[in-house]
Amino acid sequence: MTAPLARQIPFNVLAPGVQAIRPELEIAIGRVLDRGWFLMGPELKAFEEQFALYHGPDLQTIGVSSGTDALKIGLLALGIQPGDEVLVVANAGVPPVAALVATGARPIFCDVDPATHALDPSEIDRQVTARTRAILVVHLYGHPAPMPAILERARAHRLKVLEDCAQAHGARYAERRVGTFGDAAAFSFYPTKNLGALGDAGAVLTSDPHVAEQARLLRMYGWRQRYVSEVHSTVSRLDEIQAAVLSAKLAHLHAWNATRRRLAEAYRAQLQGLVGLPPQDGVFHLFVVRTPERDALQAYLAEHGIATDVHYPLPVHLQAPYAQYCDGPGSLPATERLAGEILSLPMYPELSDDDVDYVCRTLRTYGA
Repeated sequence: MTAPLARQIPFNVLAPGVQAIRPELEIAIGRVLDRGWFLMGPELKAFEEQFALYHGPDLQTIGVSSGTDALKIGLLALGIQPGDEVLVVANAGVPPVAALVATGARPIFCDVDPATHALDPSEIDRQVTARTRAILVVHLYGHPAPMPAILERARAHRLKVLEDCAQAHGARYAERRVGTFGDAAAFSFYPTKNLGALGDAGAVLTSDPHVAEQARLLRMYGWRQRYVSEVHSTVSRLDEIQAAVLSAKLAHLHAWNATRRRLAEAYRAQLQGLVGLPPQDGVFHLFVVRTPERDALQAYLAEHGIATDVHYPLPVHLQAPYAQYCDGPGSLPATERLAGEILSLPMYPELSDDDVDYVCRTLRTYGA
């Protein structure tokens, strides 16, 4: 029988973070239970106001059921219609592309900058056509995309910009929070996010009153007046319990992000010269390193009780439902190369300094 490993470091754990603020969460949930109002009530209104104010003045938040719905509703609220083209990357997982296709629009895949993993702004000029209407910008792994360069090209081509902030709650570019650069932004509050609910939840953020109005119509049957639809839509509501939970957790987001940055600095200090390191900016939703020996290193770390993951192993443009929108393997060389080299190390606020030291010590022994 194989002896159990002396030490186990999970890739992520959620229970300790919940337990640390459980009294606050129970009070928040208790308010909802006592009130007996479970949808479209005061908790949603309060969270929407708090989340908008967190990002700055003159912003509006529209709570919805998930991050994917936030992307879809955000695109539709910006006026994206069937047949329109939207520029997007293929290295950020399926949700951005799935939401885009659900609007009836056509994804146009752009390559990324290998140093940042974000959309390469020069790709915008290369890929834009007369049918292009928008850019879906993903702030991947918690690192801000180069918004000034992207916005300059967007303005030149008269394109709308939707920011996908699912992995970047609280991240800043030049002292300005992501989600406030484009025409609108979409957030996911999936439980593993920097700001996570206790289930699925999402939101659209915008400074444009018309976009906000459209998003509100789209999240509930196109209703402005109850039972009277102005536009075709189904339903996507952020419920009162999740809104109450998110309000309680929002007060801790700054501290949690500070802990992630401190852990990232510890990783960087000990892994210099051993693997490719991520950018220094951002809120480190994930800590993603690069190595041409990714699979072997991942197996070695697993042998030593260290769980890792790959975000994401197969670029979206090479997956069956979306291959029709590109020229196949080789069409996005930087994206495809990164997919074979990236490895996500454990990263969450409850990770200890000793855990990080153990991961780094173990990684240094690889190949020794």
